[in-house]
Amino acid sequence: MTVRLILTAILMLPYAAMAETEADDEGERLVEAFVNDIATLQGRFEQSLIDAGGEVLERTSGTLEIQRPGQFRWSYTEPYAQVLVADGLNIWSYDVDLEQVTVKPQQEALANTPALLLGGSEDALQQFNNDGSFVEAGTTWVQLSPKNTDSGFLRVELGFKHDTLSRMIFYDNLEQRTLVALYDVAVNVPFEQGLFEFKVPDDVDVVGTPAVAEATTP
Repeated sequence: MTVRLILTAILMLPYAAMAETEADDEGERLVEAFVNDIATLQGRFEQSLIDAGGEVLERTSGTLEIQRPGQFRWSYTEPYAQVLVADGLNIWSYDVDLEQVTVKPQQEALANTPALLLGGSEDALQQFNNDGSFVEAGTTWVQLSPKNTDSGFLRVELGFKHDTLSRMIFYDNLEQRTLVALYDVAVNVPFEQGLFEFKVPDDVDVVGTPAVAEATTP
């Protein structure tokens, strides 16, 4: 490396540090706004599961609706029909082809997972480390890792374009990645009543025991 190149590299260091700091500040602003300022979100998604070697294991697509705090609905339409509903108390997973519903208490199922960020839990951000941000192709990526990795997730990257969540990447302890691309995203639009209430279809097997809401004292 010539003296001129060395001097140029040295002079560019402050600018690189400044750009990184600006990306971190912008990423922090975006993720805080996403968790704290959005009451509802809806859109279409395309999801890919990629193994450690880069091979695509599965592609799925469908729609999603989120209502904070703690309610969401993922409806898979391709290549199979499946519905995942969080009603604020339980997580219901309905596999249409298998004619089976699996239910788990929501607090237990979502602990230390990126779903806390999507559901807008009050303390969601406190359960994650902010590992920094970067900008790529007009998208600001925020890198977060759970403080407790018992759930099997190692980290999540949230991609924001024009202040709107457009991409998500989840990394698990098997070195697999789940990529989620969001389209036609709309925020703070009211939903029809009952959208996040799950009714078990007739003649369907139910696996698991749902949590029951505690009775309130008059």
